[in-house]
Amino acid sequence: MTLIKSISGIRGTIGGCTGDNLTPLDIVKFASAYSQWIRNRSENNEITVVIGRDARLSGEMVGSIIEGTLAGCGINVINIGLTTTPTVEMAVCGFGADGGIIITASHNPKQWNALKLLNEKGEFLNDAEGKLILEYAEKEEFGYAEVDYLGKITRSSYDDEHINQILALNLIETDKIKARKFKIVVDAVNSVGGIVIPELLRRLGVEVVELNCSPDGKFAHNPEPLPENLTEISAVVKRENADLGIVVDPDVDRLAIINEDGTMFGEEYTLVAVADYVLSKTGGNTVSNLSSSRALRYVTQAKGYMYAAAAVGEVNVVAKMKENGAVIGGEGNGGVIYPELHYGRDALVGVGLFLSLLAEKEIKCSELRKTYPEYYISKNKIELTPELDVDGILTTIKQKYSNEEVNDIDGVKIDFTDGWLHLRKSNTEPIIRIYSESRTLKDAENLAGRIIKDIREIAGLE
Repeated sequence: MTLIKSISGIRGTIGGCTGDNLTPLDIVKFASAYSQWIRNRSENNEITVVIGRDARLSGEMVGSIIEGTLAGCGINVINIGLTTTPTVEMAVCGFGADGGIIITASHNPKQWNALKLLNEKGEFLNDAEGKLILEYAEKEEFGYAEVDYLGKITRSSYDDEHINQILALNLIETDKIKARKFKIVVDAVNSVGGIVIPELLRRLGVEVVELNCSPDGKFAHNPEPLPENLTEISAVVKRENADLGIVVDPDVDRLAIINEDGTMFGEEYTLVAVADYVLSKTGGNTVSNLSSSRALRYVTQAKGYMYAAAAVGEVNVVAKMKENGAVIGGEGNGGVIYPELHYGRDALVGVGLFLSLLAEKEIKCSELRKTYPEYYISKNKIELTPELDVDGILTTIKQKYSNEEVNDIDGVKIDFTDGWLHLRKSNTEPIIRIYSESRTLKDAENLAGRIIKDIREIAGLE
């Protein structure tokens, strides 16, 4: 199961057989389906789509195929090249385009790539829109443009504009950040973060120590910014006597912070800290997904505002943020969404807001972390096999724990007095994700162990 089709796009491993992996023919089919969808909904005679890619090894090949396919469908293409996911999202609006395609498999290893699809607002498609594109792809009833009506291809960049708009935000305390003379280590896992994060930091007066910042796609470690993958930067932060470390994933929509002593600030606490800062300045409601830490709810309610949980996925969080008028939100994986800039997870704006908070507090990174309640998340997964009945397993788990507070808008989340468990089938990998949280890591791991044992018994694996 290496080709995953979902409402947000198509993701798979490069090479192999058509329909089983992400091959050139699959790329053409889904780019054509997207073209058909965007043409059917647009009132414009000339349609423009922005595309951009991260630095993974297959990116140039995949981008060339998409560029040619869109042009073959009579759609104009603005290719902004090697860039971040949030930059593509912003560029769609900045260029007044009709949509966008981001070529990235985010945190997945190097053999993976994906097409992430955007609407004219630079936001991910909703459920109905995504399903319609999947229908078009299944039917394969595509029409292509005659030679006089092929789309035009232009190349540009939007990185500077993205950074400029961040620096222009009212809550970015540029002078205070410069006054702190921060020294920061940046680990960009040899992708596009190695271009934009150091540039943003230098414009904020930061001394930058670059680690894995060559955008050649040769990931120096597992690209998901989890503690077990970040031992190198932890050591470098201590060795360099840096104020903190910054880690981003390959497409720069997730942000993890390393304390000055080499310990983890906690990916879950990136959003908590940024929300704390934003709420202290503007007030307002917050949103995160069901798999995110309770700490955001605590910080929000402590300031007298309302917190709400959304189903996992950026599109779901954004919808809930709009519904609740949230001023800050995101996902506990380090994904910060700040509507004042745009409705998308954005590590760059997360960096600007986090440093503004740290500069204002005039304390160390580890000291800031201690100001927030202690919660620990254990993240586990079960590989899917054909014989596993995922829906049946989730239904049985829901019934077994019906005496607890259960939420089933996205898989099954069980809230206990001292913690919670969330089980859901991943949209991006062939796995069941099992997240648990409690006041100690041991308790969180025990919760996960209990549910994994339940699953194995239900599936007849015990």
